[in-house]
Amino acid sequence: MIGGRSRCLEATFMKIAVAQISCSLGDPEANLLKVRDFSRRARDVGAELIVFPEMTDTGYSMPVIRESANNWNSGFVAGLREIAKKLSIAIVSGVSERDGSSIYNSQVFVDSQGNIAAKYRKTHLYAVAPVEEQTCFASGDSFVSFELGGLHFGFSICYDLRFPEMYRKLAVEQKVGAFVVSSAWPFPRDEHFRVLAIARAIENQSYVVASNRVGKDDDLWFCGGSAIIDPRGVVIAAASADREELIHGDLSEELVHSVRRRVESLAHRRGDLYE
Repeated sequence: MIGGRSRCLEATFMKIAVAQISCSLGDPEANLLKVRDFSRRARDVGAELIVFPEMTDTGYSMPVIRESANNWNSGFVAGLREIAKKLSIAIVSGVSERDGSSIYNSQVFVDSQGNIAAKYRKTHLYAVAPVEEQTCFASGDSFVSFELGGLHFGFSICYDLRFPEMYRKLAVEQKVGAFVVSSAWPFPRDEHFRVLAIARAIENQSYVVASNRVGKDDDLWFCGGSAIIDPRGVVIAAASADREELIHGDLSEELVHSVRRRVESLAHRRGDLYE
């Protein structure tokens, strides 16, 4: 584990943790036990929020998700709410969401009182063989943010990283200063994951808090590399490519404002030319 603190004079810091885990395919109860363990470890280091990967409840397999996806009235999300309330820690997790005849690849934000405070449904589905998410999921139709500790956080899931327009829209229109990414990003595209996450931080002068899977589901091996990146593009905490780990780092609203004041690139955009 590598952990660190961004330097910002007279800043108020909020500690964020990222869980890099493998998942038990089709076994939400086993995965919930792992969430409980990592959340307890995050609380013990003083974290106010912990972020988990994509499809933490079911694992990342379209046939398994179709079979196991549930609504949020019971099961895995109800368990997340219990953990958050008992440990007094906020949780963001990738999770399946069944709504009527549709299934969504979603993220849920559960606050430290155990309330579902916000959710996001993945807007960019990975429609590439052999995965073909569109055969399992309906796509979301909105970008979503939430506020914690003075910072506005924007949701995003895995393949979303390849669409910079989404992050710019969140940064400009919803005043987001930190992006949370829940991912099941595979080998051999590990370098893409690293470069894209850093690029999204630099170009939006925002934190990126990225939780990626390790282990294997079906024929996919996941590449880890979970990271916390500051608004200057500095990696302040990073995980390995192949081990379960908890990483953490301190986020500062003041640092976001400082970086944006120094180089006002968001204000210098030529929207009249490209919007």
